[in-house]
Amino acid sequence: MKKLFITITGCLLLVAAMGQVNLDRSKRPKPGPAPVISFKDAVVSKLTNGITILVVENHKLPKVSATYSIDMGPVTEGAKTGTLSLMGQMLNEGTTTKTKAEFDEAVDQIGANVGLSAGGGSASALTRYFDKAFALMADGLLHPSFPQESFGKLKSQILTGLKASEKSAKAISGNVVPAITYGLDHPFGEFETEATINSITMDDIKKAYAAYITPSRGYLTFVGDITPAQAKALAEKTLGSWKGNALTFPSLKAVANPAKTEIDIVDVPNAVQSEITVTNLVSLPMSHPDYFPVLLANQILGGGGEARLFMNLRERHGFTYGSYSNIAADRFQSRFSATASVRNDKTDSAVAEILHEIDTMQIKKVSAEELKNTKALYNGSFALGLENPARTAGFASNILIHGLPKDFYRTYLQKINAVTADDIQRVAKKYFSYANTRVVVVGKQEQVLPGLKALGHPVKFFDKYAMAVSENTSTVQKTDVTAAQIVDNYARAIGGKDALGKVKTIVSTGNMEVMGTTLPVTIKEESPNKESMVIAMAGQTVMKSVFDGSTGYQAQMGQKQPMSDEEIAEKKITKGLFQQLFYASEGYKTTVKGIEKLAGGDAYVLIVTSPGGSVVTEYYDVKTSFLVKKSETKKEAGTEMTETTEYADYKQTGDLFLPHKLIQTVATPMGNQEFVITLSSVKVNEAVSPDDFK
Repeated sequence: MKKLFITITGCLLLVAAMGQVNLDRSKRPKPGPAPVISFKDAVVSKLTNGITILVVENHKLPKVSATYSIDMGPVTEGAKTGTLSLMGQMLNEGTTTKTKAEFDEAVDQIGANVGLSAGGGSASALTRYFDKAFALMADGLLHPSFPQESFGKLKSQILTGLKASEKSAKAISGNVVPAITYGLDHPFGEFETEATINSITMDDIKKAYAAYITPSRGYLTFVGDITPAQAKALAEKTLGSWKGNALTFPSLKAVANPAKTEIDIVDVPNAVQSEITVTNLVSLPMSHPDYFPVLLANQILGGGGEARLFMNLRERHGFTYGSYSNIAADRFQSRFSATASVRNDKTDSAVAEILHEIDTMQIKKVSAEELKNTKALYNGSFALGLENPARTAGFASNILIHGLPKDFYRTYLQKINAVTADDIQRVAKKYFSYANTRVVVVGKQEQVLPGLKALGHPVKFFDKYAMAVSENTSTVQKTDVTAAQIVDNYARAIGGKDALGKVKTIVSTGNMEVMGTTLPVTIKEESPNKESMVIAMAGQTVMKSVFDGSTGYQAQMGQKQPMSDEEIAEKKITKGLFQQLFYASEGYKTTVKGIEKLAGGDAYVLIVTSPGGSVVTEYYDVKTSFLVKKSETKKEAGTEMTETTEYADYKQTGDLFLPHKLIQTVATPMGNQEFVITLSSVKVNEAVSPDDFK
């Protein structure tokens, strides 16, 4: 066997060597001809109640999937934004014939997938069980029960999600960019807030269901092991008698782009990087002749890892992990956008480079090589996508919904390959704005503003709700209060220096919430600087962090990581359980930055530099003098991150007032993580053991 293997390998090497003899590697291989497009058309029919049925047969596997989608168009929800989305979630909470548990069990028993949303529903299963799966989907659409307990639970989950993302620059950017671009009164500019979600009632849910879950403008697509006749008979049986509100497709007024390029800043003080979006509105229906040149132009500018934005901002300058562009074709105004997540100190440079690449697309034709390679990419990906039968079904529905020629997809690659460099330049000028675009920057205003102003464009300011504000809104007010006064007032507010000096240990117990999971936590501290934190799950320790006064470690899921020398040195500096009492000692530097507005009110901002050089920003409530927030930016494993801890729910503990709720947010270039610790017990001078710090 070994000898046979050697022989075969030798033959392969010989063939490879012979192939290399006549191969000129100095010349790039020419792309092959565009693939011949061949696919089976969907069979289209219609029910009397208006539902359009599309069927793509594929009998290779004994499986069928169906999707029901309602072409309602954009809906303006105003002060109750989020109603449609919540209504869609409620459709999955049971029917008038089955509770949610019974419905889910019925789906599981046949190994199916059934889902419902504000836009319709879907069902997939093996052929033998598909009729049952489809009937379950239809039951969910036609007979939702809307249980009150589910309504409260889902609202709570949405509010928790909003709370978790309120400090995320990426999440804020996702809301404010379309809101600033379209306007808050436009359906594409609306977004969910705590206020809009809290305003939604069960009556709103039922009204939204009656208005939008309907056979009107409905498209029912079947893909798989089913014939058109079988599909129509099944649809007629389950949905044929369905009556509902007649939908009128909405008409929206056009929104203007700015007269000249402007920079819109949204301040997120804890952000370690900026979310940059350069965007402008376009009118580009799929039926427009420019559609195909725009596809290629966008691919060249920012469609992937080989595109110009990526190669410039990441490969050439190292500003970001990636930079991309996107443009949508729609029956309504859509957006062109170029985006990047960039370190705060490089924000202005990144904006300049993005604008430069957009400008270059307009003033200089793309090379023949670049255009050829981009066409080859589209040829290959389009042909590969035809292997999925659902793609063909999508073609059929697109033709109907977007009013496309019947041969739109059969001639797709012909139109792609007919695009010229002149076409690319022409559509870049038309659709990628440079002189009248919006540059929306969501990040730490204090750090990014000077550089952005230097770019020479008008600068406007918005809050995280996309409301225009003045520049001074985010700045810190001056104060004559000194650092010593802030610290003295804090010490007095939580019990007084004498009482604080008598504290030798603090033992805190409670729960930590992280990513929807609640875990018991125990924190033990002993003067001057010993500390331990134990997090448990099902009675077992899953994480432990310890410092014994001279060394420390963190253990997680059996993996133990010693503290770095820098961490140890910083912890050794700590002189007591209330470090503020030592700020006046030699080595510490304190600076009062001023008064800043926080969610809970005004707070004094105190910058503290330790003898070891670390810089921490502390916030003390002007009225109560309590410490309400602490923030520190540092590097770990080469990654910059900002740790922010909020202190709330101060309660009396013996002679002291101590916080019983801690919210810690860790912001990194990859996103934010939030940990919420709610303490049920805080005990002072409780006995601790040396073993607690081992």
